[in-house]
Amino acid sequence: MVLILGVSAGAGGARALLTHSDQPHMPPIDRIHVPRRAGGSIEESVLTAIHHMRAAAADRDEYISGTAVTCRSELQADAIRAAAGQADFAIVDEPLAQLRYLRFSGLLPATDSVMLYDLGSSGLTITHADCRTETILAGKRSTVLSGNGYDALLRWQLARSGVSTDTHASREHRESLSRTRVVTATDADTGGRAVLTRSDLATLCEAGLHHSASFVRLLIEETGVQPGALALLGGCTRNPSLRADLAQLIGLPIVYDPEPEYVSARGAVLLCARRPSARLRMAKRGAGVIGVEPSSGRRKLLAAVAVTATLGGTVAGLLSNDNSARSPEQGTAPSTAHFIDGAPSWKPR
Repeated sequence: MVLILGVSAGAGGARALLTHSDQPHMPPIDRIHVPRRAGGSIEESVLTAIHHMRAAAADRDEYISGTAVTCRSELQADAIRAAAGQADFAIVDEPLAQLRYLRFSGLLPATDSVMLYDLGSSGLTITHADCRTETILAGKRSTVLSGNGYDALLRWQLARSGVSTDTHASREHRESLSRTRVVTATDADTGGRAVLTRSDLATLCEAGLHHSASFVRLLIEETGVQPGALALLGGCTRNPSLRADLAQLIGLPIVYDPEPEYVSARGAVLLCARRPSARLRMAKRGAGVIGVEPSSGRRKLLAAVAVTATLGGTVAGLLSNDNSARSPEQGTAPSTAHFIDGAPSWKPR
């Protein structure tokens, strides 16, 4: 049996799946998630995932005809290629893989452009892509909104109720709230308990969602192109409350795969089947994804960042103090914001 291996690289680790090249939308033959270990690199997780999946295929006397790895940046791609040495696999731009899979699966409506809203553990990447030419029209990355940030906020809220939890437990609570409306958290040391609801998480995320919605609207203004849909990607978008709030805030049709965290790997399978052992880049309009030429739209974008960053001050302030999340002070004041290259950076008061 001839299979294709698709791998997605992210700040939280790597996800890989084995499947037939023409069936990336079907349940895979095998899959693995390799979390990034403390102090480890992204490329380490990627190579570990590839090694395990190749070994699993060999144990079943199956042959992997090609492997493709998605990357978010050129720096990330170079690091993975350097670590891999002579290993033979394709490197694919992540937005390209996402767009290809959404089109292949029929999830993407007939539209000239789409907004890719990728919310992962370390931050949010928004990409406005032309569907016909597979060109990036504009893009932005923000760390005000992230899975790690939500986890820190949940730990903070639980600590205010007298329940201390670690990073792993808070992540499990957040993921559980994507499947059920209520979870009970328990302090392993004291036995104390506290209830978390999906509404609690929605309240904690509200400022960050407003922040991201402003970026979506202003990226549309920058490009002058109205997207036909908002594609929600990344494991954090599994939460139904988050999806409903974004639909209301942004006002675009929502595109959503039941396993949003595997969309990139599934798209890698499609691209690997066409051009193995290649570097597949997505074309960018004008100056590129981030730097747009100074304009009134750009100035409006920065002004909106300032407003939405103020709303998200409490969120980001907590993240900057995450190392002390197990023993927070009651009523800690929000942090203040300063700007680096047009993006909000946070430091405590």
